[in-house]
Amino acid sequence: MPLRKNKNKSQPNWRKWDQLAQKDGMHHTVHAVNGNTYVGEWKDNKMHGKGQYTWKKSGALYDGDWKEDKRNGFGTYSVIREGSLVKEYAGGWKNDMRHGYGTRFYNVDEYYEGEWYADLRCGWGRMYYQDGSVYEGEWLEDKRHGRGVLRLDGGNRYEGLWKCDMKNGPGKFMYLDKGQVYTGEWIDDIPVCGMLEDFGRDGAPDPPVYPIPKCSLKDPMSVLEEMKEIMSSYN
Repeated sequence: MPLRKNKNKSQPNWRKWDQLAQKDGMHHTVHAVNGNTYVGEWKDNKMHGKGQYTWKKSGALYDGDWKEDKRNGFGTYSVIREGSLVKEYAGGWKNDMRHGYGTRFYNVDEYYEGEWYADLRCGWGRMYYQDGSVYEGEWLEDKRHGRGVLRLDGGNRYEGLWKCDMKNGPGKFMYLDKGQVYTGEWIDDIPVCGMLEDFGRDGAPDPPVYPIPKCSLKDPMSVLEEMKEIMSSYN
């Protein structure tokens, strides 16, 4: 009986090496050509799932969710400041950009918490400024835009509309230190048409010497409405 040769041949080395190079599932540290490193989960040769990415040049670190090689889901981004790794952002991501709800730390005393869209503050959010003031309200393309409240460090505050990061439209500014309130129209942070009245003057810490005189116009509201129409044409 003649002998038959076994036709099953071993795979060539290049095919074995190629299979070993395919990244899928959990991997230890993977080094990129530029020196960046990634530790975490993979799927079809892409960073996918939980993982930690470090940029060699800047020392920045991202720790969180990935989807098809991009930051997607929840994650924390940290940077080097004064020789230490500090958190700069924690929250939602989409397509490698801040997206959804998150907190961005600008420095020790200044940070924003709220909604993001395509890496910009957009929607509702609260901004704590270094000078002690706080803005809470609507944002559009990284600027205060829409309805919002700005509370200054001394207690005075503005409530009303914003446009392009400035007071624009109807709004009310309460000078609690003076015991006065201004209600009217604003254009680019400047009050242009409104009424200034005493408001809790007796309990104010620093009231003016004299109270505001009573308005003697017969119909002050109609005058205000007329001026609003005129000023609105300039806005």
